Amino acid sequence: MCGIFGVIIKKEAAYSTSKIDEILKKIALYSESRGKDSSGLAVMNFPGSKVDVTKGDIRVKHLLTQHQTKTAVKNALDDYKQKGDPFCAFGHARLVTNGSQLNYFNNQPVIKSNVILIHNGIIINNEEVWKQRPEFTREYEIDTEIINELVAEAYLNRSNLAESLRKELSLLEGTFSIASLNVKTHDMLLATNNGSLYYLSDFENYIIFCSEKFYLDKLIKSGILRDFDKEAHPRQLLPNSALNLNIDTFRFDEISLSDSTQTITNNNDELPVSDFVIVEHAVKNKVHKKEVVIDPSIYINRDKEADLFNLLEFNEARIKAIRRCSKCILPATFPFITFDNEGVCNYCKNYKVKQYPDTIETLKELVKPYRSKDGGYDCIVPFSGGRDSTYSLHLIKKELGLNPITLTYDWGMVTDLARRNIAKVCGKLGVENIIVSADINWKRDNIHKNINAWLKNPNLGMIPLFMAGDKYFFYYTDRLKKQTGIDLNIWGINHLENTDFKIGFAGVRPNFDKKTIYSISLKNQIDLFRFVGSNFLKSPGYLNASLLDTLGSFVVRYLSPKKDYYHLFDYYKWDENEINSLLENEYGWEKAIDTDSTWRIGDGTASFYNYIYFTVAGFSEFDTFRSNQIREGAITRDEALDKIYKENFPRYETLRWYLEIVGIDFAKAINIVNKIPKLY
Repeated sequence: MCGIFGVIIKKEAAYSTSKIDEILKKIALYSESRGKDSSGLAVMNFPGSKVDVTKGDIRVKHLLTQHQTKTAVKNALDDYKQKGDPFCAFGHARLVTNGSQLNYFNNQPVIKSNVILIHNGIIINNEEVWKQRPEFTREYEIDTEIINELVAEAYLNRSNLAESLRKELSLLEGTFSIASLNVKTHDMLLATNNGSLYYLSDFENYIIFCSEKFYLDKLIKSGILRDFDKEAHPRQLLPNSALNLNIDTFRFDEISLSDSTQTITNNNDELPVSDFVIVEHAVKNKVHKKEVVIDPSIYINRDKEADLFNLLEFNEARIKAIRRCSKCILPATFPFITFDNEGVCNYCKNYKVKQYPDTIETLKELVKPYRSKDGGYDCIVPFSGGRDSTYSLHLIKKELGLNPITLTYDWGMVTDLARRNIAKVCGKLGVENIIVSADINWKRDNIHKNINAWLKNPNLGMIPLFMAGDKYFFYYTDRLKKQTGIDLNIWGINHLENTDFKIGFAGVRPNFDKKTIYSISLKNQIDLFRFVGSNFLKSPGYLNASLLDTLGSFVVRYLSPKKDYYHLFDYYKWDENEINSLLENEYGWEKAIDTDSTWRIGDGTASFYNYIYFTVAGFSEFDTFRSNQIREGAITRDEALDKIYKENFPRYETLRWYLEIVGIDFAKAINIVNKIPKLY
């Protein structure tokens, strides 16, 4: 879930040092979009037999300005120019998934057992592998450390590196794209199990690698590579493959991590190599940064925090007394609801039952014009790690036979649970996952400001401002289409998840004839802006740095044109039992610690806003979802009523995590919510 990059130049290659320096800076800065929590860079210095490693809790663009970084790169370039030494520098832009970024040793490159390693992805079974290999000694929190040990072990059998790497790396579950330097053998290994690794090389004088093809395309278009390779074109390191480069001889060995019949006998065993000393330089952000905590299961327990847990209301008896539709389960507190003489609500009377094609063959015909003729990527799948996007990816890959690339937009509210599930699925399917990381601290600060403004003047119609920052998923999907040339994008958006009540509380009447769940008429847009504007005047705290982000979210969500854009569940019937069964049995999908539901468990925001809606209005998203299932004939009314009281029970652990991560006092926020006059 990060960006890795590197530049290696053969000794005595006749390239300009200024061009090498510029290429390194460009590819490093491009990679920052994948992670802004921390960064690191390793630079080899051959005359001194050392590797300078500089890393810390700062962004790549700041890392490049550090004295230690600039000195290490300058020295290596001077030695390349004056003494004909090789040049090797590689680095990492980190999106924190485990191990605090404030702990120097958890940042990358990770140094262990004579291996300097950078890693994009998540290893989900690292705890189990440590137990399987008691001969290894664990020192850090980060999952990448186990890869260092396995790679170092593989190089002990350098005479048959292919077999050794297969044996060691096969122990890993999740996703990995790695670059590692063995400081004893001077071997640089690139390896991936999901294809998120690309490189440029003439296989004689240079190699440049990074996590996305687009970064290499930008390098080529900039013209900076003309002196290197006029015919340069990006190559993908395919899933379950590796490339080993000996920096001294510039020999490349291509290795399959899945073909057990392949053997690579490395004839560089007798090379006179010197041991490199690793010199580490720690750098710190001058501005205090809050530790990025991902997983609420790590440190939160309702039994140990009874005083806080007991603040949460669950007014089951009072809410059960609310009048509800006799057909679905929507309550009388639902915005703009009316009932006929038989007690049936207007939402049921205006609902149009979804019609589906009979077989998956209809979908295959739909995507036929987009199918790649050469086996390349032909579909973008926006991938949140939730149940619907996971099931959609499975169908797209296994049933439709497309070759998808997934896009994950991390806006700061994606939990480690979602990231682990993303890694599980992409690793098992061998699917590339492109990460776009927002400035997470900025996004969380925006949420903090909007929640604070809301707490001063609570209004149910203003709650969507808490989630405005995640709508850029649409923008980045469109951007990826332009970057890759892939037109088709298939989403796991499910019409059963329609939550118009959120803007209903803002005075926007329901539109029963809208084409998609994100459609909004011009009149409703005007009504919505009028409502929001009036609340801005009542609580000026909303007028903060998030305003442009919020407006941009509205534009990309509701107004931007959608082309070559499909919702899989518009063509394939959504079946909860079928989906949950596949997630559990096929992928070992992980559920949250504080709910049995598989919906909305990868985004901490949902636990907070659903608590507010249920506490104040007596219903939440779960009630609308189950009501739509009733209308589709997928569930009975009695089943729905039984489910919603379990699903609406407060999710304490995730609530605590969410409010802490955005800097809101839990007790203060919950007490204010509890005091809001009930609608029942």
